[in-house]
Parts: sequence; C-alpha cells; structure tokens
Amino acid sequence: MTSTQTSQRLRGSLTALVTPFRDGAFDEHAFRAFVAWQIENGTHGLVPTGTTGESPTLSHAEHDRVVEACIDEAAGKVPVVAGAGSNSTAEAVERARHAEKAGADALLIVTPYYNKPTQEGLYQHFKAVNDAVGIPILIYNIPGRSVIDMSVDTMARLYELRNIAGVKDATANVARVSLQRQAMGEDFVQLSGEDATALGFMAHGGHGTISVSSNVAPRLCADFQEACLAGDYRTALGLQDRLMPLHTHLFAETNPSPTKYALARLGLMSEEVRLPMVPVGEGTRALVDGALRHAGLTNG
Repeated sequence: MTSTQTSQRLRGSLTALVTPFRDGAFDEHAFRAFVAWQIENGTHGLVPTGTTGESPTLSHAEHDRVVEACIDEAAGKVPVVAGAGSNSTAEAVERARHAEKAGADALLIVTPYYNKPTQEGLYQHFKAVNDAVGIPILIYNIPGRSVIDMSVDTMARLYELRNIAGVKDATANVARVSLQRQAMGEDFVQLSGEDATALGFMAHGGHGTISVSSNVAPRLCADFQEACLAGDYRTALGLQDRLMPLHTHLFAETNPSPTKYALARLGLMSEEVRLPMVPVGEGTRALVDGALRHAGLTNG
C-alpha cells in the first residue's frame, strides 16, 4: 500500500483486542467469536496482541496463534494490525516476520519498554523491523508504560523509511497530533491510543483510535469515529458523553482487567487474566457496572 492508501484504510475505530483465557490457556473459541462480534458491530479494524491483549504474558507460540486466529476469522473484512513489539529488537523482528507471513495488513511496534533507549536507539530499533518486513508499521508511542517518549523529530526520520506509516499515540497530548501532522503531513496515519481524549485528537486531524473501550462498545465507538471523520462533532460529542464513564472506569484498575470484567458481564468471555494481572475488586466492578448502564449496554 502507498502511504495514502494506508491512511485511507487504517482509520476509524480499531479495537485493541483482549486475549480471552480459560483455565490458564488461550480460549481460541471465545476469541474467534469475539472477533466475529466486533466485525458485526461495525469495528473498522482489529489489533491483536497489544498491551490490552496481555502480550507480555503470552508465549511466542501463543502470540503467533492469536495473530493467526484473528487474521483467519477476520477473513479480509477489516484490516488486522498485529502487535509485534518487544523490548528486544531481535524478538520484535521475529514476531513481525511471523505476522507478515500470517497475512497481517500492518504491524504495531511499541517503543522498547524497560531498556530506555536513546532517540538514536529508538530509530535503529524501528529501522531494523522496517528492514525485515514489507508491510506498513505503526509506531506505538506510550510513555506511561515504556518510560520513553519518541520525539517528533525521530518520527520524522523514521517516516522516511519505506514501511513506517504512522503512530498509535498514547501520550494523551492532543497537541502532538498537530505537531506530527506539521512534520510528516496528512498521510502520516495518526491513531489515538487514549479513548478519553480521542475527541480532541480527531479534531486536531487524527485518523482514528486504537481503542480499549471498543472491546465493550464496538458499535458506539465506530459511530463516534464515523461522526468525527465526517466532521459531525455535535453527534460525536453526544456519543462521547455516553462513552466517557467507560473510557474512565475501564482504567479504574490496570487494563485489561476491568475490560475483561465488562466483557464477562456481557457474556462474551471469562474475566480471567494472567498474573501479574488480577481480577478487579468490588469497587471497580460497581464502577464498570455503572458505566455499562450509562452507555446503554446493560439494564442492571
């Protein structure tokens, strides 16, 4: 895909998919049903094996199987952006090559967490992945988890490479959208990684959101994104008001535990998470229950 084709396809509401577990194992049956439900409810794209998918606790074999199952179940109906990041460059290259071979449309590569590389180290990490594959790559910039923030200048350098197509920006700083748009142009794909500020992100020129809330409310999140992309911010604001308690309370404890609780309440999967994640406490359950009611997703 050219950069323009990529920006046209990777837009709207892309769900940062949870990975369902049952009795400690990947629940592929529940996952496939969940992917089908997402597509039926208007989700514009799927992002397996990211942070929300508990990728740090997946074995390499499990990681690869989740990606394969997502691509197979999506069957080309919506793009699949496979999470393939690691704080080891060699591992990121390996997962990226597998995702490309499996048929992923694009890759999501997180800035290396824990290692705290310099901006030059970030550049070389992403260049190594770029040089190893032939599909679009989204930079996942999430300082809150990785402890490093890729600068706009480093992004601009990377955008000169053939496969670097855009960013999932989880800085929650909407000014970054305009700064990145100024540096890289409007074809540089800008996807929010932070649901609560997505309205402002889109108004600054964003293309969509890789959303946690769309796990739970795919139709509402898709409608919200379509309104933003059409410039109908009055409609978008109304949807934001319905979704805001979800955007807030799905992070009352560390993601994805509250989201899995919500999905269990909707009867879509078990709320099981893997250590060091734990199920949410009673206080968070009450908050999530209230958010589901406010969004009109449950009656009680």
